Amino acid sequence: MLNSFVKVILFVILLLPGYALFAANVDFVVSQDGSGNFSSIQKAIDASKAFPESRVTIFVKNGIYHEKVQVPSCNSQLSIIGESAEGTIISYNDYFDKINRGRNSTFYTSTLLVQANDFRLENITVENTAGPVGQAVALHVEGDRCVFRNCRFLGNQDTVYAAGRFSRQYFVNCYVEGTTDFIFGEATALFEKCTIHAKANSFLTAASTPEGKPFGFVLLNCKITAASEANKVYLGRPWRKFAKVAFLNCEMGPFICSEGWDNWSNPENEKTVTFVEFNNKGAGTDRSSRVIWSRKLTNEEAATFSKEKIFAPLGWEIPSEKKWYDLN
Repeated sequence: MLNSFVKVILFVILLLPGYALFAANVDFVVSQDGSGNFSSIQKAIDASKAFPESRVTIFVKNGIYHEKVQVPSCNSQLSIIGESAEGTIISYNDYFDKINRGRNSTFYTSTLLVQANDFRLENITVENTAGPVGQAVALHVEGDRCVFRNCRFLGNQDTVYAAGRFSRQYFVNCYVEGTTDFIFGEATALFEKCTIHAKANSFLTAASTPEGKPFGFVLLNCKITAASEANKVYLGRPWRKFAKVAFLNCEMGPFICSEGWDNWSNPENEKTVTFVEFNNKGAGTDRSSRVIWSRKLTNEEAATFSKEKIFAPLGWEIPSEKKWYDLN
């Protein structure tokens, strides 16, 4: 058993042909075959030091982990790194009616709940397998300065809840799928080089950006895809009246409806939302029939939508990309 409070050298030998030998500084290994410290991701989190002075890293081997996982606020500076995004899966099936805790049941349905700051997730799939039964969250993240790299978030309605009034979150090279409002919340969240997949005719985003925040949801250099039967997908609608959503340099197919945006059955929202687009490509980008209360950014305005300009003025410099075995 590895000492849970001391960094050790783990040599991970992957048995499939063509894989190399890796050396990683990790604190715990999670595996279903008995070769790690734990068979449960939650148990590894529970064993991690609270409020550590340096990053704690959990390596998770391939497997389907049927568990509801919580990263509490005391587990700051925690990295959970999977062996592969396709093979390392956290799976659960809670949904609104199953939880049955009244009008706010949605917020108890998540498969993975992240309340800690400075959290990182890489090479992992998080899924809510409840199906098309209403609100069923896969990822609920309310921590600040959280990074998600090469991850997949699978669900239907309300797949990713980017929460936290003052939280900042960065998703890069991720895949997010769902039906209705499947990226929602009040955080400042940047999705860069991600694939956003609509499984049905509905709404991609439902931002609830607080009044006065310079950015809400930003989708930059993303690919927007849809199921073959989808032909009327909206870019978003405002969950709250000051919602901010921007699509820049994204690829969109003909399934994006000509209006582009919806006011959530409330014309008053049209006076307060900020729904913008810039330099998008594909059949779904024609703005000739867009709602008049959305707009196209100028070149000067678009220049402010980079990760450096979104996050650095708020006191956060995104950590540079590193390999999973060198994340400290």
